[in-house]
Amino acid sequence: MLVVFTLLLAACGGGSSSSSNSGGNPDPGNGGNPGGPGTVDDRVSLQVLSNRPDLVSAGDVLVEVVAEDAAAVDELVLLRNNTDVTQLLQADPDNPLRLLALVDGLSVGENTLSTNIGNSLTVVNHPSGGPVFTGPHIQPWKCQDSAVDENCNQPVEYRWLYKSSNSLQGGLQPYDLDNPPDDVAMTTTDNGETVPFIVRQEIGYQARDQYTIFTLQKVGEDWTPMQPQSQWNRRLLVTHGGNCRGDHDTSSARTDDYAGTIPGNPLIEQSYITALGLGWSVLSTAQLNLGHNCNLSYQAESLLMAKERFIEQYGELRYTVGTGCSGGAITQNMIANAYPGLYQGLLTTCTYPDVMSTATQFADYHILLKYFDFNVDTTEPSTPEDLIAHVENIVGAQVARDGTPFTVLQQNAIYGHLNGIVNASLADSALFAEAVDPASNCGGVSAEERFDQDTNPGGVRCDVLTFMQNMIGERERFPAEDPRDRWSQIEKDLGYAFSGFPLGNEGVQYGLTALQQGIISPAQFLALNTNIGGVDPSLNVTQERLKPDYPALPNAYRTGIMNTIVNMDTVPIINMTGPDPGAAHDSVHGYWVRWRLEREFGHRDNFVHWGGLTPLVGDLNYMNQSLVAMASWLDAIEADTSDTPLAQKIIANKPADVQDQCNGIPGEMCPEELMLVFGTPRTVAGADKYGDQVQCELRPFSRNDDYGLGNVMWQESDWQALEQTFATGVCDWTKRPLEWQRTITWLKYQDAQGDVITGGEQMTPAAFPAGWASPAFAKTWEPGWQQ
Repeated sequence: MLVVFTLLLAACGGGSSSSSNSGGNPDPGNGGNPGGPGTVDDRVSLQVLSNRPDLVSAGDVLVEVVAEDAAAVDELVLLRNNTDVTQLLQADPDNPLRLLALVDGLSVGENTLSTNIGNSLTVVNHPSGGPVFTGPHIQPWKCQDSAVDENCNQPVEYRWLYKSSNSLQGGLQPYDLDNPPDDVAMTTTDNGETVPFIVRQEIGYQARDQYTIFTLQKVGEDWTPMQPQSQWNRRLLVTHGGNCRGDHDTSSARTDDYAGTIPGNPLIEQSYITALGLGWSVLSTAQLNLGHNCNLSYQAESLLMAKERFIEQYGELRYTVGTGCSGGAITQNMIANAYPGLYQGLLTTCTYPDVMSTATQFADYHILLKYFDFNVDTTEPSTPEDLIAHVENIVGAQVARDGTPFTVLQQNAIYGHLNGIVNASLADSALFAEAVDPASNCGGVSAEERFDQDTNPGGVRCDVLTFMQNMIGERERFPAEDPRDRWSQIEKDLGYAFSGFPLGNEGVQYGLTALQQGIISPAQFLALNTNIGGVDPSLNVTQERLKPDYPALPNAYRTGIMNTIVNMDTVPIINMTGPDPGAAHDSVHGYWVRWRLEREFGHRDNFVHWGGLTPLVGDLNYMNQSLVAMASWLDAIEADTSDTPLAQKIIANKPADVQDQCNGIPGEMCPEELMLVFGTPRTVAGADKYGDQVQCELRPFSRNDDYGLGNVMWQESDWQALEQTFATGVCDWTKRPLEWQRTITWLKYQDAQGDVITGGEQMTPAAFPAGWASPAFAKTWEPGWQQ
C-alpha cells in the first residue's frame, strides 16, 4: 500500500566517484525488467526528475513513476539496490497514476533503481562535497568553523524572515516563530493569492561551499515536492556576485542585485525580495559569486547541485532565471553557453560576456600602463592634497619608460577610451592585477603559504588561471633549445609548469588608428610598438611580446571561458545598460554579447536591450521590471508545446511589450553615442568590434599598409625596427581569432577514476531532466547530443 512519505534532509556523502554512464536508459541486461531475464513488462515508467541520473549528489534523488492503470499502481514495487522502498512513493493528487518518491540512502557510485513491472535506472551518486564533474578538488581548502568534515558539510539550518509593513524597515527582518512580530506585510503573488510576507531561508553546504534557498512560506503548513504550498509559482530566481577571484575557502551566498560592484539604493527593493513577494523562490550559492569563485566549471557544478537539492526538497520547476551585475552577468552568460539548460532566462546588467574577453582588454591595459610608466593608485582622494597628488600623477605620466613623451589625450586615444588612463588604472588595480597576480591575496591561504617569486616560489598561487587549471591546463613544455619553450626559471627550478596564460599580444599594432588619424606621431607609434613588450606568468614585464600558452588558448574557447555565444540562442536575455562610467565597466561589454549573437545567428532576436541614463545600469528600477518582463516571456514560451525548436519558440513567443527600450521609450535602442560606447586598445589597433580576439591570426608585415604619416616619414632603420618587432607578422583582423573554436557544451573534467581531464570531455548524451523546467524548454540541448 502506498503511503505519503516524509521529506528527508539530503544525506552527506563521502569519498569521490565519477562515471561516464549516462544512466538514463533501461538496464540492457534484462530488457528493462528487474523481475528476471527474458521477460518484458512496461506497465510503469521510471525516470529521475531532479537531475541527470549520472550527476546525482548527496545521497538522494527525486524520481517519478507513471503507471498505465490503477492495477499497475496496486502491483508496483520500487527497489533501491534490491531494497524495497515502495513506501516512499506519493501519488499526485491531480493524477493518481503518477507517483513521486524522494529516494535516499544512495551509495557513492552506481546505484540501481528498479520496478517490478517496468524499467530500471542506473543512478550515479556523488558526495555532497563533490566533485560531480569538475575533477579533483583544488587544494588547499579551508572550511567554515562549523564544518563536520573536510568537505565542509554540516547540518542544514533554517531561518525565518519577514518583510515589515513599516516602509522605513528595508529588506527582510528576522522572524521569531515563538513571538511573531505585529508588523508583517501582506503580499499578493502573481497567481493572485494574498499571504503574509514570511520567508523561510535554508542554509546548507554542498561542493565544499554554502548554498541558500528562500521560499515564501505559510507557517505551520506542510510543503513536499509533490504538494508544494499554493503560493509558490514554481519559478526560481538565481542570484550571483561580482568581481573575479579564486578563493580557497568557504564563503556566503550573495543575493543583492549589484553584489560586489556597486551598493544598492535603499529606496528600491532588491529584486530577490520582489521575486519572493510574487511567489518565486530564490536560490544562490557562494560559488556563483565570481568574486569568490572565478571557475566556470565549479560555478556550473554548484548550480547543478543546488538545483537538484531544491527540486528534491521543494518540487519541480517551471523555469529558472538568473540575475546579476558584472561578475553576475559573466557567470550567467558563460553557464548559458557552456551548460545550457541550467537557466531558462537571463537578466544581465553591468555586463561582460565572460572572463577572457575582459582579461584580454585588461591585459592590454596592464601592459600599456607599464609602458607609460603610470603609477597606479586607486586610493579614493580624501583631502584636497590627495586630489592634487592624484591629478599630478596623471599629468606626470606623460613620459613612457623609454623616454618617449605622450600626452594624456594621446594615451587615452591608444586606450580607445575618452577616460582611458583612469579606466585602465582602475581595471588593472581593482580587477586584472589582483586576479592574475599569483602573489595576490586569496581567501583560505595565509601570507606564509602564498607564492612569492623570491621567498616562496613553490607556494600557493592565488591567481585565477591556477584556479582554472582543470579547464585551461599547464603551460606546455618544449626542449630548452626549442624557441617555443617559454618556461620561466622558477618553473624549471621547481620542475613543473604553472597554469597556461591564454592571452597574447603578438602582432598587435598598438595605436594604429590613432596614428592614421594623426593623433600620435610616427615616432611615438614606432617607440610604443617596438618597446612595449609583454609580461610573464608572474606579471613581470618582458621585452618579448606575450605569446599565448598551449593548450590554454584553444581551451579558452573550447571550455567557454571565452564566450563564443554559439549555444546561446536557446535562452532569452534582457540586458540592461547605461552610459559608460569610466570605471572598468565599459558599456561596450554588453554590446559584445549582442554583436556576437548577430555574428553567429544572423540576428539577436532572443536578446532585448534596455538602455537608460543611469551610468552602468541604465535605471535602478530595471532589475525589478525585467523580472516581470522575463516572466511574461517565459510564460509565453512555456505555453508553446509544439515541436518547434526552442530557439524559434523564444522569438515567436516574445511578448509585444518585451522589446528594446531607451530610457523608458519602448522600441528604441539608445544611440551608442548616448551610452558612451568606446573601444579598446585592440579596436584602436584595428581589431573587429566583437571583443574576442584573445590572440589574433597573423599575416606578414607590409610597408604598403596604411601607417599615416609613417609611410612618408619613416627611414629605412625605422622600417627595419618594425619588421623586426613584427617578424612573425601583424594581426589579420579579417580572420577569426587564433584557435577560435565552438564552445563544447556539458564538459566534464574527470574520468571514471576521478583523474583530471584537462580541457574537458563532453558528457555522454542524456535526456533533459524533467524536473528542471516545463516541457516546452526540454529541447535546450543540441540535436544529436540530447537523447
